Formats: sequence, C-alpha cells, structure tokens
Amino acid sequence: MAKMTMVQALNHALHQQMRKDDSVVVLGEDVGVDGGVFRVTDGLIDEFGKERVIDTPLAESAIVGTSIGMAIYGLKPVGEIQFSGFSYLAFHQLESHAARMRWRSQGGYHVPMVLRMPYAGGVRALEHHSESREAYYAHTPGLKMVIPSGPRTARALLVSAIQDPDPVIFFEPKSVYRAFREEVPEEEESMPLGQAQVVREGGDITLIAYGAMLRPTLEAAQRLEDEDGVQAEVIDLLTISPLDTDTFAESVRKTGRAVVVHEAPRSFGPGAEVVSRLVEKSFWYLEAPIQRVTGFDIIIPMFAYEQVYLPGVERILRGARETLNA
Repeated sequence: MAKMTMVQALNHALHQQMRKDDSVVVLGEDVGVDGGVFRVTDGLIDEFGKERVIDTPLAESAIVGTSIGMAIYGLKPVGEIQFSGFSYLAFHQLESHAARMRWRSQGGYHVPMVLRMPYAGGVRALEHHSESREAYYAHTPGLKMVIPSGPRTARALLVSAIQDPDPVIFFEPKSVYRAFREEVPEEEESMPLGQAQVVREGGDITLIAYGAMLRPTLEAAQRLEDEDGVQAEVIDLLTISPLDTDTFAESVRKTGRAVVVHEAPRSFGPGAEVVSRLVEKSFWYLEAPIQRVTGFDIIIPMFAYEQVYLPGVERILRGARETLNA
C-alpha cells in the first residue's frame, strides 16, 4: 500500500469516485484550475473537465444551494468551502433546505451531497480560518457530521459520505493535512458513518477524541503507560453525528474512568454530549468524575497564542491523572 498524506488520500478518494460514478461532481471556489486552496482537488479538472469540476464565484450560499439542487436532480455533488469559518453564509441553505428536504417531501427527495471544509487550528491562520464549530452541524437534525483523524480514515469516510443518500458535512482538520503519512490501499475502501474506532486498547481509563486531537491523545496514552504504568484505551469518534454511543459507553463500563478531548470551545461542545451519554449509559460503572480537555470559551487566538488555546499532551495528561487520582 502507498503511504499518503491526508491531502493525497482525499484526492485519491475523489478521483476514484468520479471515475466510478459519472454523477459525482465537484464544485467550489478555486477547486478546478488551482486544485483547491490546499490542493485536495488537484488534477481533477484535467481528468474530468470543467463540467464536472466547477470553479464557482466567491458565494458560499450559492455553492450549497446549487449543490442541493444538483442532489435533488440526481447528481452527487461534493462542494468545498475553503475554510469552515466561511460556511456561516450558507447555513440557511443547509438548515432550511438540505437538512429538511427528506422530511419536507416525506421521503420523496433525498439530498446526497457532501460539503467538505478545512477546519480547526494549528496552522497559524487568520481570523475565520481556525474555528471548530462542529456542534452547529451536529445539532442540526438531517445532517451527518464527519471528522476524520488521518489519511486512511479520511479516504474511507469520504467514500462513504459520497455514497450516502443524505447530506454530510465533512470537516477536514487542516493541521493534519500534511502532518504525517499512512498506508492507504489502492482499491476502494469505505467505513460506516456513525461508527467509532478503538485505536488503542487498555483497561484503566478511556480517552475519547477525534480529528487533530487524536494524535496528542495517543501520545498522552503512551506517556501514561511509560510514566505511570497506566493502560489507556483510546477511542476515535470519527462521526460526531450520528454519535456511536455504544463504543465509548462500553469502554467506560470496562475502565470506569473517562477523559474527552476536543479543540472546540468547552461549553455546549461535543464533549458535553459524550459526557451526558456516559452518565446515561455507564453511570454505575464510573469510579471518578469524567474530565473534559477542550478549547476555551473564546475566539481561537491567532499566531503564537494559538498553541495556548489548543489542547496538547500536557493538558490531556493532567486531565487523565486527575481522573485516575480521584
């Protein structure tokens, strides 16, 4: 298997799905001639032409609205918003139309569209380029909210998202785009939406993360083993909505302790929902209060102060040790 970055794996998935299915089209700002701001769509226009790889105006609402119409018509549009912070201009299209069309038509129409967005911090970007607002979309009935953590999960989840009959919001952690490589099979590979992965087994504590936070969480788990003799189980959520409650609830019933990690703001974030479900499903097995290690309830700072905001290994370790010592 070839080793790919996340950018290469996403590009590979798009090439394969467009070759396989003529109804798959790509649209967004600079996705064609320039190959996307992060080059995820590089080379697509050369192979599939401008009728299937469409450079749009700078109009996020139009990108999403056009995608909805294409999807109802029978196409499978993969729209790109250059940064997730630009998507608010299109939120009314997502909430009022994409998310509701199946319900509104009593199942008569589906909206098989994907909206890809680079999101989150870690690359010293400008304002509106680094926020983590996955809770907006996960809270919207009718939308699926997917966040891969590495090249292989990104490729497999994008394939599943494109093949899904309903609208999928696909957040791509841009700090992971070229951070590392993983083996990605040449043949098509998919994985179910709404299913988490146990990426490290352990019996003493459960660490739950997703997106770019998976790598520091795994590093913290290794340090817990090396420095404290603690075996931490690590779960990668992968899909925020629908949320795979069974996987993390079963893990916590085994370990009795849990820490939830995300870089979105703490209040009303995905971690709060995870904690609530653990209280509902695993309360009688808990041996200590659940900890959340998250971003702060502020706008993410720019440049050097960004690293203070982002959860890192040391903050994850402190949360885990506080739980272990409770």
